[in-house]
Amino acid sequence: MGFKKMQSNFTFTDLSLFSSMEKNRAIKRMEQINAIVDWSKIENLLMRTYPVGKSAEGNEAYLPIILMKCLRLQQWFSIDSDPELETQINDRIFFKKFMGLSFENDAPDRNRSQGIHVHG
Repeated sequence: MGFKKMQSNFTFTDLSLFSSMEKNRAIKRMEQINAIVDWSKIENLLMRTYPVGKSAEGNEAYLPIILMKCLRLQQWFSIDSDPELETQINDRIFFKKFMGLSFENDAPDRNRSQGIHVHG
């Protein structure tokens, strides 16, 4: 199984949007959050208790830090469903930047990910 390989390198799309991203206040806000929060400590804690992705069987899993950031975005922006969250991540530049995803990466798929659900 293992974890999905999420591309974080700059792509042509990233580079072509660079000048508009420099002026985007939402991206600046997300960059400030990422600068303040030590995500590596949170990721280490999550990896100790997250069972998905550690088996050789089954589909690849999303890293738990990616799923946690999904939940943060869902809460902060009052996104009321997983399908809408997926759409917003794929649509909003600053969501992708916050999550550290390349524009070539799709949002975590609500049908294939484990534990993205907030609403019962």
